[in-house]
Amino acid sequence: MITWQLIHSLTETQPESHLIARASCPLLPDTPLINEMRQQDKTADTCFGCAPFARITLLPEAFWHDPLTESLLGALRPVLAEPVSSRVVIDVTDINDTVLMQLLRFLFNQAHRLSDLQLKKADHASVRVCHIDALCLPAQQKRLEALFRQQQAIANGMLAARRLADIPSDRCTPQFVVTEAQRLCSDYPALRCEALDEKQIIEQQLGLLHAVGKGATCPPHLLAIHYDGIAEGPVRCYVGKGITFDTGGLWLKEGAGMYTMKYDMCGAANVLGLLLTVAELHLPVRIMGVLALAENAIGPDAMQPGSVARACNGLTVEINNTDAEGRLVLADAIAWASQRHPQARYLIDMATLTGAVVKALGYELNGLMTQDEPLRQALNVAGKQCGDEVWSLPLDARLKKQTESAIADLCNTPGNNAAISASAAWLLHHFCPPTIPWAHLDISGTALWRENGKSVASGRPIPLLVEHLLEDMRQA
Repeated sequence: MITWQLIHSLTETQPESHLIARASCPLLPDTPLINEMRQQDKTADTCFGCAPFARITLLPEAFWHDPLTESLLGALRPVLAEPVSSRVVIDVTDINDTVLMQLLRFLFNQAHRLSDLQLKKADHASVRVCHIDALCLPAQQKRLEALFRQQQAIANGMLAARRLADIPSDRCTPQFVVTEAQRLCSDYPALRCEALDEKQIIEQQLGLLHAVGKGATCPPHLLAIHYDGIAEGPVRCYVGKGITFDTGGLWLKEGAGMYTMKYDMCGAANVLGLLLTVAELHLPVRIMGVLALAENAIGPDAMQPGSVARACNGLTVEINNTDAEGRLVLADAIAWASQRHPQARYLIDMATLTGAVVKALGYELNGLMTQDEPLRQALNVAGKQCGDEVWSLPLDARLKKQTESAIADLCNTPGNNAAISASAAWLLHHFCPPTIPWAHLDISGTALWRENGKSVASGRPIPLLVEHLLEDMRQA
């Protein structure tokens, strides 16, 4: 874990630290080097002649007040890709609150690298960021201490989700996710796990989840994580898609489209990370997180296009595309969760569900679909506050024809291949009773961080969900 402390003067720092500040910071030393670097109107960075620091990076003022394009993080990513010091000194004397949240999560997330999976020979001599000194004014101390603790807890949840999602799918099977979640949750007395194996999934009539998972040698599982921060009160429910690998089933993907499909379980991983964050913050709430876990594989028992499966709420679904499996496991998990807690305060599901949402919104915005206007507004506000934003797509009866089936109550994909993301949400809304406020987050664009042609898990939208939860607690 990366440690941190707040400081009020650069004299409190250790030698050979990496100083990162805005060019106009009044607490910087008055030296010829600093004054020369201040004259530049772009990033100024040097490792030479900057003693007692190992490196000094001065960034333009505008970067520290730009929550929209993440220009500060964009400038820091290449700088910290190969750190020169294990200690970072960061100037937080004058920074936008949203940018500060983004910055702290970015810094704390430096605790995970793909090399940590120990699947390739690592350079053990390489430097890792291990400590953050935050340069602030004395009047900022109390507020910043609370914010640092909160954002580190959020980052820790993101780290747990990222580490799990980055594991290759030959190891990260549905059973592995259950075992790992149980191990992580065992550190928190307020968390308890309830796991359903394939036999119990059949017994509880989760026919959609079973249809997706029955073709794989690794059977499906459903994991419910319960958090009891208080003895009584409304339960908030979160559901995550956990397809540990998605071949597309008999509707086989092409090779290029299959390459990142180990990340099709990021929704479930993020539900786990969210619960770990909530437990670390000791929030006085009740929560149930549901992970719908399956591998969408090809095999003698794989679901076939045109087959019909029945969900645990009794609705039947024609499976006209086996590569639209995520909405099937989500539908069953949403119905199961709503049966367990029919008076839930709200239910939010998240999934790397459709490539169409990436075409619509790109890689920065979470797609939001809901018919509950207060929940829509609350998620919008939370996203703007924490810098993990959502963008609403339509969800109303005009999509009804997109899920009509001649043989079943519903079909899982529209025959006209239109409004793919919203049509999936329209299917899902049938599985949450109208008495429970429900929202669907399509995180296909945001669940991964993409750079230089490579993809790794991002841990989003855990920041959004924690910010929304905290505000909802204040409103309750």
